[in-house]
Formats: sequence, structure tokens, C-alpha cells
Amino acid sequence: MIFRAFRLVLGVIAVSGAAWLLVDGGVRISDILASEIGAGAMVVPILKILLALAILGVYYYALWSASGIRRVLENIFSIPELLKKLAFTLALLCIYRIGFHVPLPGLDQGEIAKWIKGAEGAFGSAIEYFSMFTGGNLRQFTLFGLGIMPYISASIIFQLLVTVVPALEKLQKEGPAGYKKIQEYTRYATIPLCIVQAIFLMNVMRGAGGSALMYPEYRGSLMVYMMGVLGLTAGTVFLMWLGEQIDEYGIGNGISLLIMAGILAAMPDAGIRMLRQMSGELGSAGGQMGVEMLLLLAVLFVSVVAGVVFITQGQRRIPTQSAKHVRGRRVYGGTRQYLPLRVNQAGVMPIIFASSLLLFPSVLFSYLARNNPSSWWNTLSQSFHRGDSFVYNVLYVALIYFFCYFWTAITFNPKDMADKLKDYGTFIPGYRPGRRTADYLEKVMVRITYVGAGFLAVVAVIPTAITASMPTVDWTVASFYGGTGLLIAVSVAFDLVQKIDSHLVMRNYRGLLE
Repeated sequence: MIFRAFRLVLGVIAVSGAAWLLVDGGVRISDILASEIGAGAMVVPILKILLALAILGVYYYALWSASGIRRVLENIFSIPELLKKLAFTLALLCIYRIGFHVPLPGLDQGEIAKWIKGAEGAFGSAIEYFSMFTGGNLRQFTLFGLGIMPYISASIIFQLLVTVVPALEKLQKEGPAGYKKIQEYTRYATIPLCIVQAIFLMNVMRGAGGSALMYPEYRGSLMVYMMGVLGLTAGTVFLMWLGEQIDEYGIGNGISLLIMAGILAAMPDAGIRMLRQMSGELGSAGGQMGVEMLLLLAVLFVSVVAGVVFITQGQRRIPTQSAKHVRGRRVYGGTRQYLPLRVNQAGVMPIIFASSLLLFPSVLFSYLARNNPSSWWNTLSQSFHRGDSFVYNVLYVALIYFFCYFWTAITFNPKDMADKLKDYGTFIPGYRPGRRTADYLEKVMVRITYVGAGFLAVVAVIPTAITASMPTVDWTVASFYGGTGLLIAVSVAFDLVQKIDSHLVMRNYRGLLE
């Protein structure tokens, strides 16, 4: 019953959208034929008609035909517990998007939008990058302006401290109880980080343009300043609470889902920008994109996503053999299994670290170049400019390789892995348990990390390559073809699919990935 209602509501939306595209495309084609304009102007109306037919085709295949997608959706809607978790998660994500547009008191959002739009160079890049992977909204300085960044910073700090502080390392080895204690410390550390970042942003608001970003009656008001700091801090704490509620009562990783929701929410705006730059004809001219460039970008996007999925799921399987145990007349063990080592063990952290580290000299040299008109500072500012600088790109790739090995060394301990294999009575054929097994695992991880780091470097520079080879493509559009946002979106999507898949398999249904 619920699935039928869902299919009906989605059908109304799909048919309405497809009908609008068909009518608009047909009217435009008739106008072009009546006015005898060139045939190249008919490309966009034809694409709209094809898009409408594609929407109707996908809707019929997924929800009406006897397809695997329909089978999976029916199975999901037949599990009340899973349906409640999905509905709860979706409701909290909607609350997050609503709070995303609640402005801070006393700030003139119109002036802030103009100021952000005119903020070129390193500072503008920093704002774009910060908003991309934190789920925040610094373009309007809203209640959730800081996003979840302070919590991410605190989590990274404690993950690094666990490897050097014996007390935290002991807590980590205690299991779930120790993990909860470390999470509690992380939440406490998030508050001072929020306050520091909120004070910095409010100082920027008060100092930029002679406080023109505030309403005249609130300029210099200590009350507005304190409300801004408390509002930004409370917004981040509320997001942290939302993430924990999703972890406990919803499905998937709450913090990751919030970040992915912020990334995907920027896709419609990027698509509108790209469509506005289209000329509707073959060939690019006058700063506009031709239809052939749009098709090339579509093919490139599908190829990049396929490559990211392939490497993200890529593993090096090391064969293991468990020892045989004879108990009475029965023989246990002796089975042959595999130890999976991920090719991209470091995940998205190397790109985040490398980009953040390069932002500091970029912002610093840009500020010095503006205030000290010297050729030396201008040269340094241009050398660290993101996109068209050879020095920046070389340092970017080098830092990605460095942080790949650094983060892998922190998160993967071959000695502990070898000890665990030895405790469970498992060994790698050809290598004795203990030190030789640890050395072998370390050698394999060093080799596959080199491949994973190369993949991350390629994905990270794809937006730069697109903007350099296609000047008409906006950076916001190019950022969806690689970098942090794409990796986070793909990783979180796979994690969510695996969580849903576990619920289906547990009830003897076929999984999403089968």
C-alpha cells in the first residue's frame, strides 16, 4: 500500500515535469520553424524532449516494469523498521536544509552576497572550498555557517592523539565503551573550536568594508556580535546532535550524510549555471558553451564517477589460512579466506589536508600582494593561485602523496594486524606469524598506497584541468568532476547502500548490490 502511494506521488511529479519539458520543447521548435532560424537553435528544444522521454522511461522501468529496481523498492517498503529509519533520516536532513537558510541577526544578507561575489583570489577560493565539504553556508553567513567543520577538526585531532597519547590509546583498545568516551571528549573539544572560528568570522564581518555588511543601526553593537558567535556555535552543536540522532535512530553515518546533503544541494545551482552558459548551437563562442561541450562534460562526469567507484571499492585480497583444530571426532578450521586491504585506505583525508594546508600561503601571499605592491609578493601570490599555477599543482600532488602515506600509517598498523591474525590462529601462506607477516603486510600496503595516492592526485586535479582547457566552464561546475566533494558523495552513498543492503539480507531478501 505504501509503495503504491509512493509510486503514485512520484508518478505525478515525473509526468508533470516531463509534460512541461515536452510542451516547452515543442513550442520552441514550432517558433524556430516559423521564424526560419538556423537549425542549430533546435538542439536545446530537442534535448528537452529527449530528457522528458528519458524521465518517463526511467520512471516506468523503475516502478512499473518487472525490473530489479522495482523489486528492491518493494522489499524496502515491506520492512516497517527500515522504512521508519529512512523516513526519520530524510526528515532530519530536511530540518538541516531549513536551518541552512536561517540568517544571523544584524547582518545585511544582500551586502554579504555582493561582498562574497566580489571576493576574488585566495579568500574567495577559501570560502568556496570551506562551504564545499563542511555542509556550511558562508556565502550568506547563516545559522549553520560553520557547518560541521569544528566537529570534523576535533575528530581528526583526537584520531591523531590516539596514536601518541597512551591514555587515549588504552581507551581505544577497551572497545565500544572506550570509543564512546573518546567521542564524548570530541564533542567537548568541538565547543571551543566553534567559538574560536565564530569569533574570527564575526571579526571579518565587522572589519570588511567598514562594517558595511551589518545594518546601520547594529554596527558596532556588542550584543549583535555576541549573538552571532553564540548563533554559529549553537548551529554547529545542533548539527552535531542531528548527526548523532541519525546514527542512533536513522540509517547511515549522520555526520557524513549531512556533508553529502550540503554537497548535493549545490548541484542544481551548478546545473543552472551551466545551462545559462549554453549557446544552444554547435561550437563555443562569446564565452558560451556549445552543445558538443555539454555532451563531452556529461560523458566525462559518468567516466569520473565510474573511476571513483572502481578505486573506492578496489581491494587487494591477501589469502589467509586458518589452522585446524581437532575436537573429539570433528575437525574445525582449516578454511581458506582473504584479508581485504583497500587500495584507497586513506579515503578523502589527504585531499582535505593538502587543500587546507595550501590555503594558508595562498591567503597570506594574496593579502601581502594587495597591501604591498611589490613584484616579489605578486609573484608568490600568482605561484600559489589555485588552478592555473604550475607550482600550486605540483605542491598539491606532492602533499596528497605525503598525506596518503601519513594517514595510512596512522590508521593501519601492520603489527597489530599480524598479532590479531596470530591470536585467531590464522596465517598467510609462505610467511611465519608475527614479524614476517607484519613486514609483508607493510610492504603490500606501501605498494597499493602508491596507486591509491596517484588516483587521488588525478581526481584532485581534474577540476583544474577542466577549467584550464575549457575556460567557459565555471569552477563550481568543474568541482563536481573531482576533488573532495565527489569522493565524499561516492563514499557516503556506498556506505548508505551497504547499510540498507544489510537490512534486506538479514530478512532473506536479495540485496541492492546483488
